Amino acid sequence: MKNSNAQNGDDKSSNGRAGARKINPDLIVSEVRYGARPGDKYVRLNRTHARAFRKVGPGHFVATPASNVPATTFERVYRAIKRVLVGRPLETAEEIHERLSKVKGLAVFGSDAISSSAYATEATLIILMVAGNQALGITFYTSLAVGVMFAVIAFSYRQTIHAYPQGGGSYRVSRENLGTLAGLVAASALLIDYVLTVAVSIAAGSAAIISAFIAAGYSEQIHTLDTLLPHPFNLNVFLSLFFIGLLMLGNLRGIRESGTIFAIPTYLFIISLSIVLVVGLFKAFTGTLYPPEPPPILPVTEPLSVWLILRAFSAGAVAMSGTEAIADGVPAFKPPESKNAATTLTVMAMLLGSFFLGVSFLATHIGLVPGKETIISQVARAALGTSVLYYIFQIATMGILVIAANTAFADFPRLSSILARDNFMPHQFLYRGDRLAFSIGIIALGSIAALLVILFAGEVDSLIHLYAVGVFLAFTLSNSGMVMHWRKLRTPNWQHSAIINGIGATLSAITLLIIATTKFALGAWISIVLIPIITLSFHIIHTHYTRVAEQLRILPDQLPPQRIQQLVIVPIDDVNYASLRAMAFARTICSDVIVLHIALDTAHAEKVRQKMQTYAPDLKLVVVDSPLRAFVRPLVSYVDAVHSQYPDAFVTIVLPEFITAHWWEQFLHNRTAARLQREFEKHPNVAVVLVPYLLEK
Repeated sequence: MKNSNAQNGDDKSSNGRAGARKINPDLIVSEVRYGARPGDKYVRLNRTHARAFRKVGPGHFVATPASNVPATTFERVYRAIKRVLVGRPLETAEEIHERLSKVKGLAVFGSDAISSSAYATEATLIILMVAGNQALGITFYTSLAVGVMFAVIAFSYRQTIHAYPQGGGSYRVSRENLGTLAGLVAASALLIDYVLTVAVSIAAGSAAIISAFIAAGYSEQIHTLDTLLPHPFNLNVFLSLFFIGLLMLGNLRGIRESGTIFAIPTYLFIISLSIVLVVGLFKAFTGTLYPPEPPPILPVTEPLSVWLILRAFSAGAVAMSGTEAIADGVPAFKPPESKNAATTLTVMAMLLGSFFLGVSFLATHIGLVPGKETIISQVARAALGTSVLYYIFQIATMGILVIAANTAFADFPRLSSILARDNFMPHQFLYRGDRLAFSIGIIALGSIAALLVILFAGEVDSLIHLYAVGVFLAFTLSNSGMVMHWRKLRTPNWQHSAIINGIGATLSAITLLIIATTKFALGAWISIVLIPIITLSFHIIHTHYTRVAEQLRILPDQLPPQRIQQLVIVPIDDVNYASLRAMAFARTICSDVIVLHIALDTAHAEKVRQKMQTYAPDLKLVVVDSPLRAFVRPLVSYVDAVHSQYPDAFVTIVLPEFITAHWWEQFLHNRTAARLQREFEKHPNVAVVLVPYLLEK
């Protein structure tokens, strides 16, 4: 007859009780086995849970996918749906393969800036409309001024990319060179900018596709659909919310996959707008370019003034939004990160400059006037007519405007994670989800942007006034910080770099002042008020984390005692398998255990007393009568009273809890253990331990 003896099974614990097994943290059990013949003896190593963990060293394991298998049917269904929508979970080691190439990087980080060419010209024209048709020609010259400033800012950010390859953009540059307050102001401005990027881009993209339907002769149907939708929603709002949800889902799949998904609309827009501009410029120079419909005669309600021109310039300056995105997301690029990011920024700047100036020139050349149909749609119709190419271009415009929001979805979560790492935002923003994306930041951004779209009824003109303040405040602080950076390092030719950043800071500050002044009453005041509020919230969060760290810091002269005096209390309602199991657990913690019964009924209390004499005579039973039939408060008061006698002792509340076999059965019980756990969780020097007993049927 074979005999087997598990070595660990016969060990005695240090308290002398037989049968107690030692903990085996390496999950390897050595078993002594005997053969059929005398003297046959061998040791067998049984690696328990080998499928769930892979051992890489003493006391060091790597959890395998088998350790993450869902336990319930609901969780299995949820995981299956999530896998279809988001994709399979990625391991941390796969992060390097999720980096972006320059081609995908342009789609992820450059789409915001490139897409602004679809609405920046129109924003300028809307301001100048009050001075009549003749004033619209100034648009091209204000666009030239914006283009010059954009070139300086883009070149400045190239220097930032090489100086700060770890990313962080304006926040990191400002904080390290101008101080923490400047860094937090820059971060506040950027976060507002990213939220508005999503709201403005998505709303403009929805307007583009509606314009295509209007051009195709479906204006009556669209008007009818708007009247059918519940107030205050409209078709633009519904489309915008749909696209925000789509972008959230795409980005939850991971940054590389979102780059793959969104590269097609980006490059379709680049190619189709290039065709529009080439054809349009050719027709303009040959005298064959005409507006698709005769522009209306505008009444002059305000004279052309310097103030009006400055307002038009500030409106067109939104074309520069998204310039800082690549500098913020340098670590997302493949190695060499700085070189690839700088190259992508240069390409983006050249494309945006060409597109913005080209659209502005064609729009002013034929005197286009903003109306129900967007300016870029009118330019495309003038160049291509209502051909198939025009509709492809409108689809591409809609696509790039929607995808432009993807820049914010790439940068907002990344900046939030940096702020969380520096203890200025909740630490939940620090961690990556299943697909190595900062899921909490993605969801937060999408939710806030959706709320803005609803509040402003999807009106681009209303949202855009809030937009540029944060953009140019971040530009100003970033370039000012880079000037201080060069002054501190004094590398070869640092003066040239400092001059470039200084010019960028000066131009940005002037533009910021113009925007804040001209757009203050139109809605810019909201951003101006929000920035200090968000900055203050950063300080409050940082103060909290600092206090927590100070209280948890280990001081050599104030080390906690190695052993703590224990007081163990086991509250019970009755003596049964669940409560006896809790008492058995309590005995392993302390030899002096109090079993507490809050008596709501005298007869039941007497039965409890008799059962305790039968099943647990070694434990002390305390009965507290509750004349008002309250249970929780008398129990808490008794624990407080005991604790007051021994203020230095640690009170452990051992709560018996039975787990029902089916989820719906839990509603048939009082869930007293859960109520007590919530009650005690904030008590100092009180620990709550739940001892579960699983009901099989």
